[in-house]
Amino acid sequence: MSFGLKGSNKDRLGDAFYPLYRVLFGEDSQFAAEFQTTLKQARMGDTVEHYLSRSLAYGVLAGGLLWTLGTFLGYALFATGLVSPPIVGVPISNEQLVELLIATRIPSLIVVTGLLFGSVGFALAFGAFLAIPYSRVSTRKREINMLLADSVAFMYALSVGGLNQLEILEAMAKADDTYGEVSREFQGIVQETEYFDTDYRTAIRNQAIETPSDELGQFLTDMLSIINSGGDMTRFFEDKKEKHMRTAKQQEELTLETLELFGEMYMTLSLFPLLLIIILVIMSMLGEASEFMLYATVYALIPLVGIGFLVLVSTVKRDEPGDGYLRAEDGTVDSTGRNPLFGLGLVERYTGEFGVFDRIERREGTYETAKLLRRPHIFFRDHPTYTLLLTLPAAIAVLGVAVAAGTAPLSWNGFVDSPVWATFLWVYVPVYVICVPLAAFREWNVHSRTAITGSLSDTLRKLSSANDTGMTLLDSIKVVADTSSGKLAREFDVMYTKVAYGTSLQGALTEFNNKYHIPRLARTVKLISKAQEASSQITAVLTTAAQASENQDDIDRERISRTRMQVVIIIMTYLTLLAVMAILKTQFLDVMSGLDTNGAGAGGGGAGADVGGGGPDFGGGVDTGLLSLLFFHAVTMQAILSGLISGYMRDADILSGIKYVVILMTIALGVWVVVD
Repeated sequence: MSFGLKGSNKDRLGDAFYPLYRVLFGEDSQFAAEFQTTLKQARMGDTVEHYLSRSLAYGVLAGGLLWTLGTFLGYALFATGLVSPPIVGVPISNEQLVELLIATRIPSLIVVTGLLFGSVGFALAFGAFLAIPYSRVSTRKREINMLLADSVAFMYALSVGGLNQLEILEAMAKADDTYGEVSREFQGIVQETEYFDTDYRTAIRNQAIETPSDELGQFLTDMLSIINSGGDMTRFFEDKKEKHMRTAKQQEELTLETLELFGEMYMTLSLFPLLLIIILVIMSMLGEASEFMLYATVYALIPLVGIGFLVLVSTVKRDEPGDGYLRAEDGTVDSTGRNPLFGLGLVERYTGEFGVFDRIERREGTYETAKLLRRPHIFFRDHPTYTLLLTLPAAIAVLGVAVAAGTAPLSWNGFVDSPVWATFLWVYVPVYVICVPLAAFREWNVHSRTAITGSLSDTLRKLSSANDTGMTLLDSIKVVADTSSGKLAREFDVMYTKVAYGTSLQGALTEFNNKYHIPRLARTVKLISKAQEASSQITAVLTTAAQASENQDDIDRERISRTRMQVVIIIMTYLTLLAVMAILKTQFLDVMSGLDTNGAGAGGGGAGADVGGGGPDFGGGVDTGLLSLLFFHAVTMQAILSGLISGYMRDADILSGIKYVVILMTIALGVWVVVD
């Protein structure tokens, strides 16, 4: 009921501001017409009139709120005399005009401040709501382009398997668990033919116009021309499959070239805070710089540069869409590979109806709990982030013990007096306690899953060869399992055993996929399981799956090779920064501090010698302990950011950078223990 109430409030809000929409946009607005297309491409059910009216409503409300805030702020600043700006910047000889300006200055400033705040509030709120559909369109376009090559390969496999055009469209529409937004585009075609009594040719033409992806639009247009001319659809899918596989490689090449450019940019940007720190240290020795600038550089500029670059990389780096899980025929997802803490599988659908299912649920929960306690390392391997449930309290407990024992400084002066020890307790110990288990189990998880995809292409080739001899798919799986080694061969043996004990081959394939839930593997399994429904002789389908897998292998090898260089650049840049900071600490600050100490002692007996000299007290008043602390914190934060960026550039996963963070922080700690 709450959702209905919220929806009705939104409707009433949009209806109330519909007259404002009519005034601003009118009936024949070109912007409104284009925005309606954007809403369709974003798959948002609102009409353009209702969406823009509601956006105007939120914009006016936000503008009114900020206008009120700006008016009060202007009154507080100007009417109370807290700020007294000049009337105008030029002299005025007319006394009456001067008196008028004096009389209206304060009210005018209050009004202008309110209008400025109100305009900014309206623009931000209205612009944010306008940006939502464009953002969704961009996300959908990106995912469609990424999955199009595999989707065309899937359609080619279905065509080889003997499905006609309508069956291929329906199969694509049902494959949204694997092909995501591409499948949803085909859902639009199928729904238009089923619910609006439109022939499928017209539905394909309409979808080609409305899709956010130009590549998919061109594919649908070409497909329509083949349908209308009665051409060979299988040959068409084969040609398009080859074309889009080449396009995927070219797109990956472009992405890698952009990342190389970003790596060079980062090498320059990350050194900027270092240069600024050096300048500020020299200025502070001359008595011309404030500590605030040093604090701002270390604790604000360095994080902002790193976070900004991470956001910049995320706009280019492409992660793999989908979660890798396949649905069963009834629309449910097999619980294999799912987190047992939040789901016990199929039995949960029937609990509450019969007592036997309640008992099964309790015993299943007991079984899952006992299995977790017997083999907790396997659970953490499959779900690495759940190590935080143990490591976060452990880190807090360690800090609590250190504080209670009095070994952890609680004041800023304590940090300045012992920068390495204090930072080690408050930063390094929690990072080690939290990140080392997380990185270890995460790498174990990745290794166990990539052991499957590493031999996938060769295994598919073997399956194709065995199936080509006349064996069924199940017999081919048994032969490959007996004649191969490795993790995938063992999984094939398990799969054959499950089928021998009554599980369907499609069910066994789905359970195998959901155990590892790799998006790439899910697309391969989906292709094979769908094709084997029509026939066990699917040699061409297995060959197509092998080609798609080999194409992905080529892309992955190129990505790993090129991103390895970017990671090396980032790490070498960090090590250069660390070395310069260490040299600055040992060869500059310590030397200047020693000169200042010696000069002060030698000049104690001749205090009048420098009277009237007027020279600067170079090096005097420099707190080397504070600067050492700031330098150490600078290299520590740079280690964290460089590690996260390295991992994200390599694997498009922020958790991949945890291992780099631990390594770089350890290097920084070791260096500073020596130099401090």
